[in-house]
Amino acid sequence: MKKRLIKLVAYFLGSLFVLLLATAGIIYVSLHKKIPEGTPGNEADTIAIKIQDAVHHTAYLNTDYIQWTFLNKHHYLWNKKMNIVDVRWGDYEVNLHLNNLKKSTVFENNIPFTSLIKEEILQKALTYFYNDSFWIVAPHKLFDEGTTRKVVSLENGSKGLLVTYTAGGLTPGDSYLWKYNDAYLPTSFIMWASILPIGGIEATWENWTYTDSGAYFSSTHKILGFGIPISNLKAWND
Repeated sequence: MKKRLIKLVAYFLGSLFVLLLATAGIIYVSLHKKIPEGTPGNEADTIAIKIQDAVHHTAYLNTDYIQWTFLNKHHYLWNKKMNIVDVRWGDYEVNLHLNNLKKSTVFENNIPFTSLIKEEILQKALTYFYNDSFWIVAPHKLFDEGTTRKVVSLENGSKGLLVTYTAGGLTPGDSYLWKYNDAYLPTSFIMWASILPIGGIEATWENWTYTDSGAYFSSTHKILGFGIPISNLKAWND
C-alpha cells in the first residue's frame, strides 16, 4: 500500500512538472519576440535627438538632484553634481559614490558596516540603482558611450528607435525598441534584457511629470497590465 502511494505521488508530481513545463513553453512561444532588424545612421540619431528634446534633455543634464521611490521600497536621493546616491531599503542605507565606489559607506539601522558583508550590500545597492534609475532616465541615455541606434519599421507603419547598450552598466547587450508619439515623447519600449527570460516584453511610459529642474520624467509604467510603482519623484537645482 505504501509503495503504491509513493508511486501515485511520484506520478502526480511528474505529471504536474510536465504540465508546468508545457505551460511555460506555450507562454514563452506566445510572448517571445526576436530583436528586429534596423538601420543605423543619421535618421536614427535624428529620432534620438528629437526624443531627448521632448523630454527636456538639456534640463536633465543641468539637474542637480533627483529623488524617487521605486516599487514602494527602494528610496533614492541622487546628487547628480557629485554623482553620489543615497540608497535606502529595509534596514539598510548606502551612500554610493559612483565615481569611486571605495568611498561608499554602508549602514544597517544607522550602524556602519565594517565586515565582509559590506561589499555584498554595496553591490546590491549598485544593482538596485542601475535598474531602478533606468525606469526614470532611460530616454536620457540614448547616446551613452557604447550605445548603437537603429531605425525600425513597426507593424503600424510608423518608425521606432532600437537602442542597444554594447557596454557599460551591469548588463551590456540589452536592447530597447522605443515607440513615441507625434511629439517624439516616448509612449513605451519593447525590451530584450538579460534579466528577463522572455524577449520582446513591452512596458509603457506614461504620466509624464514636469519637474522643478525643467526635466521631464515618466512616473507610470505597466508591463502586461501590471504597474511598476514610482512615487515621490522630484528633480531640482540648488
